[in-house]
Amino acid sequence: MAEKETKPKAEEPKIDETQESRLHHKELEKKELKEDVKEAKAESESKEAEAKPLVEEEKKKDRPERTGIAYIFTSPNNTMIHITDLAGNTLSRVTGGMITKHSRLKADPTIAMFAAKKAAERARDLGITSLYIRSKAKTNSPGFGPGGHAAVKTLGKEGFRIISVLDTTRVPRGGPKKKGGKRGRRV
Repeated sequence: MAEKETKPKAEEPKIDETQESRLHHKELEKKELKEDVKEAKAESESKEAEAKPLVEEEKKKDRPERTGIAYIFTSPNNTMIHITDLAGNTLSRVTGGMITKHSRLKADPTIAMFAAKKAAERARDLGITSLYIRSKAKTNSPGFGPGGHAAVKTLGKEGFRIISVLDTTRVPRGGPKKKGGKRGRRV
């Protein structure tokens, strides 16, 4: 039988001590860099957290209080929110139809909430801090549409100071002559 020849194994490259110490130093430097980055992030986050409340308090003190009027019209089919300044100049006007593409959802309380948020955002950008709310329903209707209360509630949650809420729904007193003639409708 033939004997298998054994090949000498390839020797691992020898790393001298200087190379070994260099590699060790590079690893240490990488670890130190990672730690420094973590510390810097932690410091910047803590500084931001401290600075934000101070900046917000200063802004609140510096800003004069501006008042607006929010007209909320709710019907069984839609919700309209119109925010003006005290002179009557329109600051923002949003309807349920601008929020959703489904016409059956225009009067939904959720859609009214989103419409109020959008209107409030625009008004806040223009400096309005407090609101008079004038809510209105269709003439002779028993109450507001489904989105009325949700819109008022959302404006309060958006950070506006609500001065008053007033129902301005028109109520007919007598009204025009009813259809049907002198003797009424004959069946």
